Amino acid sequence: MSSSLFLGQIFIQILCLTIVLIYEIDATNSSFIPEPIHITLADLPEPYATASAAKDANIISVPANPTLYVPDGFTVKLYMSGLKMPRYLTYTPSGDILVSEPGMNRISCLIDNDGDGYPDELTTFADESNGLYLPYSMTFVNGYFYVGNRNITRRYQWATGSRQISGLGEIVATYEARGHWTRTIVASPNLDRIYIGIGSATNVDADPLPRGSVQVANIDGSNMVTFSHGLRNPIGLAFHPITKDLYVACQERDEIGDDLVPDFFTRIEQNDFYGWPFAYLSPNLTDPRRRLENGTSERPDLVAITRIPDVLFQAHSAVLDTKFYTGTQFPTNYHNGAFAALHGSWNRDIGTGYKIVFIPFDHMTNRPMGYYEDFVTGFLVKPSGPDTFATPVGLLVLKDGSLLFTDDGNNRIYQVQYNNNTIDTTTTKNSSARFTSVELFIIFNIFISLFY
Repeated sequence: MSSSLFLGQIFIQILCLTIVLIYEIDATNSSFIPEPIHITLADLPEPYATASAAKDANIISVPANPTLYVPDGFTVKLYMSGLKMPRYLTYTPSGDILVSEPGMNRISCLIDNDGDGYPDELTTFADESNGLYLPYSMTFVNGYFYVGNRNITRRYQWATGSRQISGLGEIVATYEARGHWTRTIVASPNLDRIYIGIGSATNVDADPLPRGSVQVANIDGSNMVTFSHGLRNPIGLAFHPITKDLYVACQERDEIGDDLVPDFFTRIEQNDFYGWPFAYLSPNLTDPRRRLENGTSERPDLVAITRIPDVLFQAHSAVLDTKFYTGTQFPTNYHNGAFAALHGSWNRDIGTGYKIVFIPFDHMTNRPMGYYEDFVTGFLVKPSGPDTFATPVGLLVLKDGSLLFTDDGNNRIYQVQYNNNTIDTTTTKNSSARFTSVELFIIFNIFISLFY
């Protein structure tokens, strides 16, 4: 080989390696110290203090090397891309990760064949042939796989290690399809009951039960009764890992102003009522659209028993999933606290949400401390738009203690990890189910060798 060809090959190899590294760089992380965000009933304005905005998010392409903000010691990076409307996440009992893709009527299985902690194979676990219709949440109970579809919850027999289900399964519950379509299903800690969150069909109409409620039933769907109601869209459900209390993340109503009504996170118990649609957040706050001509509520009996939630989120944040942190990788102040995904607003003049937040719990009482903190931010680049490059949805605590969250705006999954040696500004690399830099470098070398 001539010296010029040799030098040319070296130059191209260096260039290829540079291209690979540029390909891998995904985001710059900047750290911050979380501050409590404590919204109280006293902070709330009167209804119609501002006009009702209608500003759907403008989903922009992911910027080149965007800056994402996480607490000191944490990093956030791309885990996987190329999905279609990824929403809910769960583990199979065999350790694979499932992600629901409602827009495709599909559930995909993420497989880590080489055990490096990142998926390298994507297969279809279930689809329309299995009766899926806008599938959202998923869970496994006693050898059965459950899926909350828009109009039906189904369960399927599942064989250990299986990465695909067959047939249409059994119908566990059916629902009216109008309105909120996400059906969240969780199993009780002792696996003898299932709880299903069913959102309202409307904004503030008095929809009959089971709309606007959490239902509870035997694991085969029999003996279903109302567990808690007055919940406009009880979309996030999770049991506290120590107390075994059931908590809900609930989306509240729209169209009475920028700062009404806050979404919330709270413990729920049998027969609790949380106001919708007649009151909001308190017996002292009645919805003006559900009052009689004399100014009194249409249902003073229900208003009187309206419970006050534990934690209020900024109105119109559109809280979706919530998960308790059961890992050990994160610092102890995060242990047994809850994370929540805020999908982002449409009914607010200045956009809010589009982030992951953390809800601290008192380690003595195992109850929420009444406020929340930002955890992952930076996606909302222009609040007045609102312009964003992510709309967070589902959460999953991985077995290594890191945290995943889905983004159905740009069809991604992100991973948050903790390393207390992290400096304030860190460039993290893309660890999605793609070739690694070493693999790509080898491929480039093979390709180059064909020409020299």
